[in-house]
Amino acid sequence: MSIQIRKTLLQVETTLIEGGKAAATPLKLFAAIAVVKNPWAGKGFVGDLKPEIHAGAPVLGELLTKMILDAVGSGEAVEAYGKAAVVGLDGEIEHASALIHTLRFGNHYRQAVGAKSYLAFCNTRGPGNAPIMIPLMDKNDEGRRSHYLTIQTAIPDAPAADEIVVALGASVGGRPHHRIGDRYQDLKDLGQDVANPAGV
Repeated sequence: MSIQIRKTLLQVETTLIEGGKAAATPLKLFAAIAVVKNPWAGKGFVGDLKPEIHAGAPVLGELLTKMILDAVGSGEAVEAYGKAAVVGLDGEIEHASALIHTLRFGNHYRQAVGAKSYLAFCNTRGPGNAPIMIPLMDKNDEGRRSHYLTIQTAIPDAPAADEIVVALGASVGGRPHHRIGDRYQDLKDLGQDVANPAGV
C-alpha cells in the first residue's frame, strides 16, 4: 500500500528587513509539506512499522524534494536544510518519526542538494493548526551558526487525528546580520575539539 496524500503546500518566506536594518541579501526560506493519512491509524499498536515505511517514505521523500528544487531552482542553491513531521492526536510520535527518520526519505533530499551533514529534525504530535517547526542547518557544515534557522508554519485543517504532516525545509542564505560567530571559535577558546565539544 502506498501513502495516501490529501494535499500539499509550498511556503516561501523572504526576509528583507531584520532588526530594523535592510538585509544585504534577503533570506529566503522554503517549506514543502504533505498532509498524509497515517498508515497505522485505526490498527491499534503495530509492532512492525517497516512495510508502511518502505511503501510511503520514498514517495514522500521524492515528492517533497522535487517541490523544494522546483521552488529554489536547483539543489546547489540550497544552503541549509531540515525536516519535520507532526502526527495527529490519534497517532504515536513513533508514527511521525517513522516516515522521516529513514534514509528512504532523507536520502532523496540529501543527494539532490549534495549534502553531507545530517538533516536537522523535529517530530511532534498535535491537532489541526499545530505548529510545524522545521529546524535548519548548513547542509555541509554543522558548525555554521549563521544557518541555524527555524521555519515556523501551520495548516488550519491538518493534521486531522488520523493524519501526519510531513515537511522538508530549505534556506537560501543565512540569518541577516548574523554576528555570533561559529562553534569553531568557541571550541578554540575552550580548548576543546569538534569530536568532544564538552571536553568529557
